[in-house]
Amino acid sequence: MKTVFFKRMAIAIIAVVMGMAVYAQEKGDIAVGGNLVFGSGNSFTNVGFGPKFQYNIADPIRLEGSYTYFLKKNGWSMWDLSANVHYLFPITDEITIYPLAGVGILGAGGGSDHEFGLNLGGGIDYKLTSKLFLNGELKYKFGDNWDRLLISAGIGYRF
Repeated sequence: MKTVFFKRMAIAIIAVVMGMAVYAQEKGDIAVGGNLVFGSGNSFTNVGFGPKFQYNIADPIRLEGSYTYFLKKNGWSMWDLSANVHYLFPITDEITIYPLAGVGILGAGGGSDHEFGLNLGGGIDYKLTSKLFLNGELKYKFGDNWDRLLISAGIGYRF
């Protein structure tokens, strides 16, 4: 029952995100960056890294796609591919906070073991210059067999 629920929710969120992406092709800010990620869950912790891509579809709404490769630990390698929606709340000219929701795929082992999951969390951006920013994020991934807390810190560049 839990698996069916997660798959249906994942499909619904992907459809919404894809619909927003089609609308967003005409305007918006673009940013790219990288993250260092600490993952923990199901009695297993590891560290990963990877790129992210952000696109603002409206003043308060941003889409983000990210990929994280987790370093091997105890013979296990993992990866995470996520698509999230951020709702931006500017606190000052330099600081923006946001809640996030999205979907993702978490892979483990030799690559054939993977599952869909839902992402919930929040983050903060700190603007260093008009183009460069730092980012911190706390995200929880709900899966059928894996639940993971992902804590990330990163840097990004706006075009």
